[in-house]
Amino acid sequence: MLAPLAGCTSEQPSTPQPQSETETKGPAGPVPAGLDRFYAQPLTWSDCGPYATSDDARSLLSTKGLQCARLTVPLDYAAPQGDTITIGVLRHKASGDRIGALVLNPGGPGASGIVAAASLAGQVSSSELGQRFDLVGFDPRGIGASQPEVSCLTDQERDTERTEDLDTDGSPAGVAKQEAEAKDFAVKCAQRTEHGAAMLANIGTRDVAKDMDVLRSALGEQKLTYLGYSYGTRIGYTYAEAFPKNVRAMILDGALDPNQDETDSLVAQGAGFGVAFNQFAAWCAARPDCALGPNPAGATKAFQDLVRPLLDNPVRLNDGRELTFDDATIGAIQALYTQQLWQPLNSGLNELKSGRGTTLMALADQYNERDSSGHYTNTQDAFTAIRCVDDPRITNKTEILNAENRYDQVAPFLDDGRPNGAALDSCAFWPVPNTSEPHEPKVTGVPPVLVISTTNDPATPYEAGVNLAKAMNGALLTFEGTQHTVFLQGIPCVDQAGTDYLVNGTLPPSGKRCAGQ
Repeated sequence: MLAPLAGCTSEQPSTPQPQSETETKGPAGPVPAGLDRFYAQPLTWSDCGPYATSDDARSLLSTKGLQCARLTVPLDYAAPQGDTITIGVLRHKASGDRIGALVLNPGGPGASGIVAAASLAGQVSSSELGQRFDLVGFDPRGIGASQPEVSCLTDQERDTERTEDLDTDGSPAGVAKQEAEAKDFAVKCAQRTEHGAAMLANIGTRDVAKDMDVLRSALGEQKLTYLGYSYGTRIGYTYAEAFPKNVRAMILDGALDPNQDETDSLVAQGAGFGVAFNQFAAWCAARPDCALGPNPAGATKAFQDLVRPLLDNPVRLNDGRELTFDDATIGAIQALYTQQLWQPLNSGLNELKSGRGTTLMALADQYNERDSSGHYTNTQDAFTAIRCVDDPRITNKTEILNAENRYDQVAPFLDDGRPNGAALDSCAFWPVPNTSEPHEPKVTGVPPVLVISTTNDPATPYEAGVNLAKAMNGALLTFEGTQHTVFLQGIPCVDQAGTDYLVNGTLPPSGKRCAGQ
């Protein structure tokens, strides 16, 4: 699932950066054989406007003090003399006694690091972190401003797909139709993405980690200081395994369990959303306008009673679209990522009672990154493309059906009430093999990392952070709350602990816990 972009703000640093500048530093740190020209490349920093790929990005990237550049990397690191691609990069310069660059990734996979860094820039500019570090975000290969981008479905095709509720039909005919669409999606990704199968074969985390080391050198950093949220934790531990001597410091917030396979990970995520829904239901029940009623124990049935009728009778909206069961539940999932969206979720469910679906559709659009013009970012296309090469494909239908049944048990509010099927997903038809698989990273020689895990994280369960901290021989900071990721999101205890670690290398004491406000 997608991680939220934290701390969006319109605050602007007082001193604008130059419109364009080229920095030539030569390679920094070790350079793998045959990659000298990439590691030694200069970065030409300029206005960020051309890097915007959505309404939100256009607004954020117009903020003064932001600079963008393109980093050139090999399409295939096994053939560095062959085709090249570019990575979009954004920075906000340190305002004080600079330590170096803090490179971040917001997760997904498929989310834009450029947008995430831009949204955080104003928030951290006057903080100790903003004084000591350049804040640097990048769009991983194939995503957002990086070129070429993964391209599978058109905007119209994505809208049409959302009207079909295909995955609620577990009948043999329904499964056959789901698999036909899954295969068609895989074919379109290969046909419509520049470099085709070669790009899809080299889109995974294995290659993103290599790109990040090129970026480290191009930024002039001997060692990498990194902040990874959600799926960004996988990028972090993959980098640490590949380049253990190149790590200065690393915060991994909202961890993916490195040992967990795809089905167990999805079921664990479902359990996380189940807990978050129960937390929402308890919050809602104390309100006189609670759409699910005053008894939290009845909230699951109340939710099902509201959304299941959409399977047969979607709600038509003023813009001509229809709110389907899938969109209503995706809207709910989006709201469960953060308590800041609980009020809109309650409002949307109250609207649904009177046959309106505007707010739930807006939440679903936010999840799917559809803007006011009807344009989608390529996040969902990239999410699938990366997932299909990051993990082995699942073709055992008994395993698939078992996972779907387990998911319904741990997240019953999302159960559509119909028998599950066992449809193969797009990864089963992917034109290239996976390039990595779940395993405990071997990180001998990596300095201690800081893992932050939230007790009621809906998307990346708390135990995943516990397991990653053990695997990385790192420190664990526990946040007691219900949201997905927490660092730099306004919790002083967490923000100070993370800042002390990044600036001074000081890890929090063993067993350190922070409570929500």
